[in-house]
Amino acid sequence: MTPHDKSDKTAAPMSASEAPKTNAAMETQSANGGKKRKKRNRKICICVITLLLLLLIFTTFLVLGLTLFKPKRPITTVDSISIERLQASLDALNFKVILNLTLHVDLTLKNPNRVGFSFGPSSALLNYGGKLIGEAPFSASQIGPEKTLPMNVTLTLMADRLLTETKLVGDVMSGSIPVNSFVKVVGKVNVLKIFKIKVESSSSCDIVISVSNRNVTSQHCKSSTKL
Repeated sequence: MTPHDKSDKTAAPMSASEAPKTNAAMETQSANGGKKRKKRNRKICICVITLLLLLLIFTTFLVLGLTLFKPKRPITTVDSISIERLQASLDALNFKVILNLTLHVDLTLKNPNRVGFSFGPSSALLNYGGKLIGEAPFSASQIGPEKTLPMNVTLTLMADRLLTETKLVGDVMSGSIPVNSFVKVVGKVNVLKIFKIKVESSSSCDIVISVSNRNVTSQHCKSSTKL
């Protein structure tokens, strides 16, 4: 008997019962692995679809915000300015003017946006020679989409602000007093309740007041807005 024959005889043959068990275990492992892969792939698909939907929603809101709901500049317009009270007298001895002046200003704030516009408290200002001589505050408010808000402001002169204005003597003697009214509104346009954009709107009016007739003889206004 050769050594090769001996080694063949000593090797224990695999029993018939062991082979089926090994095959069944491999099939079970393969099936479990397939299920795990399917679950993982399903989760990946769900995540990808969710991200795509979120991206689509964000893109839709962004496009709407930049097109249909693109912020537009509110416009402040001074419609009329009238004199409620005017008293002017010249103190020749002390070379000064005693002046009492109250102006009634009608203005409108137009919101051309498709969304609401809200603004904080502000003031209408009265100036003479670049110097503040009167101020009238007005409260915060909001304007609906594509609406116009009328506002009425009363500007009363602070007489003590003009005590040192020698130029006023010459203006009163000439019969005309040039003043300036200025209104500035700062607010926000809320686009789709996501984007809040700061907006400034102002109106400046150069006014000439007749001392003898006690009325406004000239009024030149300009408006400006800034996003």
